[in-house]
Amino acid sequence: MPDTTWRPDLTQFQGPKYMALSHALRDAVRRGILPEGTRLPPVRDLAWAIGVTPGTVARAYQIATQDGLLEAAVGRGTFVASRTPQLGPSEPLHTETARITAERVPNLLDLRSPELPEVGQAAAFAAAFRAMADEIGPEYLDYPGLRMDQPLRAAMVQWLADRPLGEIGPEDIVLTNGGQSAITIILQCCLRGDRPVIFAEELAYPGFRHAARLNRAEVVPVALDGQGMRADALDLACRRHPGRIVCLTPEAQNPTTARMTPERRAEIVAVARMHDLQILEDDCYSPAHDGTPALRAAAPERTWHVTSLSKSLAAGLRFGVVVAPAGRGEAARLAAQHNYFGLPRPVTDLVLRLMQSGEAQRLRQAVRAALARRLEIALNALGRHDISWQRGLSFIWVRMPSGWRASSFGREAEAAGILIRQADEYALSEGRAPNAVRIALAGSASEDRFAAAMQRLAGLLDNPPRELSV
Repeated sequence: MPDTTWRPDLTQFQGPKYMALSHALRDAVRRGILPEGTRLPPVRDLAWAIGVTPGTVARAYQIATQDGLLEAAVGRGTFVASRTPQLGPSEPLHTETARITAERVPNLLDLRSPELPEVGQAAAFAAAFRAMADEIGPEYLDYPGLRMDQPLRAAMVQWLADRPLGEIGPEDIVLTNGGQSAITIILQCCLRGDRPVIFAEELAYPGFRHAARLNRAEVVPVALDGQGMRADALDLACRRHPGRIVCLTPEAQNPTTARMTPERRAEIVAVARMHDLQILEDDCYSPAHDGTPALRAAAPERTWHVTSLSKSLAAGLRFGVVVAPAGRGEAARLAAQHNYFGLPRPVTDLVLRLMQSGEAQRLRQAVRAALARRLEIALNALGRHDISWQRGLSFIWVRMPSGWRASSFGREAEAAGILIRQADEYALSEGRAPNAVRIALAGSASEDRFAAAMQRLAGLLDNPPRELSV
């Protein structure tokens, strides 16, 4: 993928400068001046070289990307797109798990993706499956029906009782193949048109971006502060773009761990009502709740609440839940049925048995206790640095001290046998990633190995390089 020093002459093209640049891009690609795979100059570099504003270049790049002429890769730049039609997503959503990394490279500790500690889940699942084996009947030969999951939906209402969601019932519950499946179904229910727009936090869970791409939607980033998404920035984005839905993580912003205050939640709801936005409230990490009403309670007519068992019991179950806006549960269940008919009967029977026996609640408490011990280990080692965290959350956010860039810190951490995520992996817009990293609390590693890794990272943070790498 060669770089380019392409410098177009905009005087040859008509219209506003951003359109002239867009036409110049198309002409250069057509004539072979910019072949497939060519990396274009960064926005600011090209703007300076041809005497226009960065906003002009950014808008031209955006138009060309929407038209399929260019493609943007977060953290790598903007490239001339292949002329061969792409038949699916261009990158995997999920990296290999920490357990797979450990099998492949035994000396490498993967702290990129939060994974739950083993606190007896495997034994509990095995016991439940053995009991289920004696009860399997001919219903396992049929497709799942829309009413067959009623007992499990009722059980999920009880499971969610510790969350201040307002008044909900089984009719509001939609069962999905994990949280990512839930997000995709919600977008299918809410988006209309050839190029719909969704709003998301400027640093966001990458799954929002992937689900938007599958739905041919444009993602518009909205600025954050210490409380999560800024209401004034959302209002401004709504005035500039015809958005349909805003995707939020108010309880535990991923990756910064920020939590919205009640006042900020009220402001977000007011903006959503003013612009008739749907709200996707992602609460999959679900740290300890303090009674602050969820957005689903504050705006039940427009909020889709998402959670899953991946961050509380086991990711391998692929079991997620949507609490739909009041009156929209049936429509959302129909959308889910059109995607996958229904969840596999062994999964729904297992989850129902775990819920009704109390085993799910016991395992959830054991997971929280194990995460609390790992958080204490991390804070003891790294607490003198600028860290954000929440109790019950399976990752921390570390802002780099003077002398470190997140990119170079990530490389040095890998050289020391530790994989972490840099902020730019969550950035939705070029150049807006802070100088920080996210570190998972390593559920698949022993506490001793995790503690040793935290000490190695602390040593790196305490000793930045003499010269900043670029």
